Amino acid sequence: MRDRNAPLTPADIAGLAWAKGDGLIPAVVQDSATAQVLMLGYMNAEALATTLESGFVTFFSRSKDRLWRKGETSGNTLALVAVRADCDEDALLVLAEPAGSTCHLGTLSCFSETGPNGVGWLGLLARIVEARRGAPAESSYTARLLAEGPDRIAQKVGEEGVEVALAAVSRDRAACISETADLVYHLTVLMEARAFGWEDVAKVLAERHEG
Repeated sequence: MRDRNAPLTPADIAGLAWAKGDGLIPAVVQDSATAQVLMLGYMNAEALATTLESGFVTFFSRSKDRLWRKGETSGNTLALVAVRADCDEDALLVLAEPAGSTCHLGTLSCFSETGPNGVGWLGLLARIVEARRGAPAESSYTARLLAEGPDRIAQKVGEEGVEVALAAVSRDRAACISETADLVYHLTVLMEARAFGWEDVAKVLAERHEG
């Protein structure tokens, strides 16, 4: 039996339940960083094989009756991270990194006019911070912090941590939220500077929980 915790490989393609959908399987695309659902498409075996081989999400277009790489005309591609199949082998979950908007209407998702909600926004924040790396230092506060390096960023993390602690004992809920947001932002910049991300932190927390 295939390990459902493992991403699909080319060797798994033939074993999927293609016959259920007359050769097509629905594929839900999810942003690998934010967990936001981006779009729904359909893949046949060739589209899935092309996706795994090329590293870019490719569908079978029912209207065009051919393979269609997302972003082939707009440039708003979906870089593949992993593909997983559900328990019945008749639906796919595609984890990807979007380049630009996914929806043809110009939004990040075909299911929403806004970006990710809740903790998923931390993934978007990390992507925004990453985009500031290498930008002119005068162009933004984030670019300036990254240019100044880990020592300066660590100083800011320490200052913001103290602000959170002070707000916790002497200020109201709104102030605590605001100061925590400042701390989380600076932590995100530190993560970028030291080449790790929220997924690495979450992995350690999950391992500690399981232990």
